[in-house]
Amino acid sequence: MNTLHFTAESISNGIVERDFTVNGVPGVLWSPESSADRAPLILMGHGGGNHKKHPAMSGRAQRLVHGCGFHVAVLDAPGHGDRPRTEHDEQEIAALFAARAACEPEGPIVVRYNDHLAKLAVPEYHALLDALQELPEIGIDGPVGFWGINMGTAIGVPFVAAEPRITAAVFGQHWPDVLAGYAKQITIPIEFDLQWDDEHISREEGLALFDAFASKEKSLHVNSGKHKELPRFEADSAVRFFARHLGSAVTMSA
Repeated sequence: MNTLHFTAESISNGIVERDFTVNGVPGVLWSPESSADRAPLILMGHGGGNHKKHPAMSGRAQRLVHGCGFHVAVLDAPGHGDRPRTEHDEQEIAALFAARAACEPEGPIVVRYNDHLAKLAVPEYHALLDALQELPEIGIDGPVGFWGINMGTAIGVPFVAAEPRITAAVFGQHWPDVLAGYAKQITIPIEFDLQWDDEHISREEGLALFDAFASKEKSLHVNSGKHKELPRFEADSAVRFFARHLGSAVTMSA
């Protein structure tokens, strides 16, 4: 039994923001302020070093709620946001900073650490989905998507590979080393973002992960620029992608 406990609520600009814990893991749920409809749900994963309410998360949520009437939920990843860091977290972060200072490749450390975090986070996202589908405004039969870039992809790809309730997903900007095997198990529609001049992930590595997805419908979005220069308009593209594949809010029966 998963325990969902709402801890705070605020309303701004037509969006209800509710903080919660599910089995003790902190998260946030954004929903339309005034709607008598049941609507699709988008689960999101934040990037490394960020948290559930990082501007990238709240900005994407605002687009999805205002543009589509969707519900959007994010968990703090292990060792991020309101969750304490373990000794293992501190060691991996120190190794990453040391590699960066020495101008050595960061990829092997990030891949290893993100794989560790994903093994912890994937069961938490399964529990989150179970709990949120108990809410009448979401329901057990409504469409669900996943949106995660960078570390959000490291968590999202193994989660989606094991979760048949996800029917569309947006990923991008990660190495194929661990994730390609999971991607081969995914057949739902995929939109994938890649930065052509990424200083950490080579073009060949990015393309290899995209190619690994078994989806009959998958779209590759390539933009010039470095790792942290993903254009903002790709967020609008992702919203259109989810609207196309998940539909829109539907009136709930009495």
